[in-house]
Amino acid sequence: MSQWKQVQQLEMRLLEQVDYLYDDNFPMDIRQGLAGWIESQDWDSAVNDESMASVLFTNLQTQLEKVRLQEQNFLQRHNMKIIQQQLQRKYTTNPTGMARVISTCLREERRILATTCTQEQGALEQSLQNSVAFERQKNMDNRVSIIRNSVQLMDQAVKNIEDMQDDFDFCYKTLQSRESADRTSEMIKQGITRLQEMLNRLDFKRKEILSKMDVVIKEIDDLMTSQLQPELQDWKRRQQIAAIGGPLLTGLEQLQSWFTLTAQSLFQIKRQLDKLGELVVKVTYESDPIPLQKPQMEERVKYLIYHLIKSSFVVEKQPCMPTHPQKPLIIKTGVQFTTKVRLLVKLPEVDYQLKVKTTFDKDLPAGRVSRQFFILTNNTKVMDIEDYSNGCLSVEFRHLQLKEKKYSNGTKGNEGLLSVTEELHSLSFEACFTVQGLAVDLETCSLPLVVISNVSQLPGGWASVMWYNLLTDEPRNLGFFGNPPRASWSQLSEVLSWQFSTFAGRGLNKEQLDMLGEKLLGQHASCGDYQVSWSKFAKENIPGKPFSFWMWLDSILELIKKHLLPVWNENFIMGFVSKEMERALLKDREPGTFLLRFSESHLGGITFTWVEHSDSGDVKFNSVEPYTKNRLSALPFADIIRDYKVISNGGVPENPLKFLYPDIPKDEAFGRLYNSQPSKVYPYIPSTLIPISELRSDASSTPRSCPSPEPPMTPGEFDMLSEHLCFDIDTMSSSYSE
Repeated sequence: MSQWKQVQQLEMRLLEQVDYLYDDNFPMDIRQGLAGWIESQDWDSAVNDESMASVLFTNLQTQLEKVRLQEQNFLQRHNMKIIQQQLQRKYTTNPTGMARVISTCLREERRILATTCTQEQGALEQSLQNSVAFERQKNMDNRVSIIRNSVQLMDQAVKNIEDMQDDFDFCYKTLQSRESADRTSEMIKQGITRLQEMLNRLDFKRKEILSKMDVVIKEIDDLMTSQLQPELQDWKRRQQIAAIGGPLLTGLEQLQSWFTLTAQSLFQIKRQLDKLGELVVKVTYESDPIPLQKPQMEERVKYLIYHLIKSSFVVEKQPCMPTHPQKPLIIKTGVQFTTKVRLLVKLPEVDYQLKVKTTFDKDLPAGRVSRQFFILTNNTKVMDIEDYSNGCLSVEFRHLQLKEKKYSNGTKGNEGLLSVTEELHSLSFEACFTVQGLAVDLETCSLPLVVISNVSQLPGGWASVMWYNLLTDEPRNLGFFGNPPRASWSQLSEVLSWQFSTFAGRGLNKEQLDMLGEKLLGQHASCGDYQVSWSKFAKENIPGKPFSFWMWLDSILELIKKHLLPVWNENFIMGFVSKEMERALLKDREPGTFLLRFSESHLGGITFTWVEHSDSGDVKFNSVEPYTKNRLSALPFADIIRDYKVISNGGVPENPLKFLYPDIPKDEAFGRLYNSQPSKVYPYIPSTLIPISELRSDASSTPRSCPSPEPPMTPGEFDMLSEHLCFDIDTMSSSYSE
């Protein structure tokens, strides 16, 4: 079943997450009409290959044209034509941008699908999606709506007061214009009595509207303090979690709606107070409540407007290098990165020529970091209105670059106590504008960044990003790694599963997480609350190995992403099983039963082990030398399983792999993954690469390790080597160490 068909079968809650992925940058109409073709292309590679992206963009246009011409519905054909024109304008000069958008959409679809396959959600994900959060949002919608209705009613009340005052003013002037001789008459007395009654009613209405305004202002103040700001903080926390592979970030449009409606209410109250001030100029009297109460109310309203707008300035997209869209918050010097800020208050009163300036490591205390950087490119841009986001003000910086500062002696910064990937930095954003006479200074900052100078530092940088955003919601704790807190295994295991969902399309199940926990924690693996130190996770080497736990796991993620995705997503790789557990699982199985696991002694290696039974009933285990990226670049792993051969004591080569654990026939499991297309390089005879090992029997019961030549041999090479088998193919009978 295609990925898109699986997506369409999701429950409504998850479909809403899918809907969030598609906008004018990549309309869902295209995803629907070209589902199969889109899924068959390598968009991930095209992100970093402009020529490949250009070819894909051209092919996409061709495919769209075919779909459009086949469409019978005139309106649909028209819409498809509009979409084609939009894509041409947007991506003709930026085809890698299109590849990046489509790659991200497909990856997020896989991640959403993966959540339906996970047996149970982790605590972090549950906390982000529980029913309490939905009830809280419903309550927020209700309160904002009530406030808006109250403010609208006050508008009408102010209008009624203005009409009453006009009537009073007319009667007063009429009475005043009468002859002085008539002022003692009964009619004059009646007129004065009537005026007094009108003034009393006017005074009552003025006090009433001021009392209502006071109630509404207090309600808005409470709304901002008790709900709106917590909702904003909750969104920022969810942004942190999404940055490290957690659930897709949604809710910004809802936040913008709340901020905008609240701001509109405050501005409307401010206009109402201004109107009352105008009325006082025309008619006032002793103990008039407006001059007494209006100044304090105006100050409170201005204060609320100021803080509402100030807090609405957010980083919508955290800094990220386009070359590594799945690893935000890591910046490499000399490489462009992008980021985007947004003003959640959408008002016509805002100056649309709003300039935003970026600053790196602003106001950083001296000595905090050993290296200093500056922004090499233009760091100021003007905010603009986005049509697809309902008219919000935002600005995206797409071509920022960092350069390390050199000192007068030509050197760079001194080495500090922290490693490069533990040193945190910050990108700040500033703007200033005036709205209805009120000056507002805007300032916000990115989440802490890791700056690297070499791609080899990327795994360590990503470990730092994960650890920080998992364990704190502080937006700018740049000294975090001076004394990093510990993480419970239950927290950490959930984040590790997210890495596999993000990079490999399928998260880890409970058994796989238990295996990882055992490797990291040993006997403490069964305790979900066991506290894991930062050093044990990312800095200390695994006992007996020259690499840390995270370096080992990250190399596996890279291997899956680049070479093992089809096999991994079919759930054929057991993964993290130990050698002891492996033997326990295989010993009672049929001869030729094998399982796939990642090497414990190699970075980024995968091996398979099969079981054999001797005539005497002894059980033997054979494990092939781990396949790394170099070998897997030459031959797909499924083809290796299909074509693998073993020569035992000079006998006929045969494939010892019969059943994928527990008892699935090999071809039944891997058949649809085989690359069966023959070579078309004429006039040559098609050739096939064959992975082959020599296995010699010995008296030892120790599991044997079978070398696998690199690259695998062709049939011709195999025939030549068969003649000199005992000289040219090495035999290994060393201890079982993969």
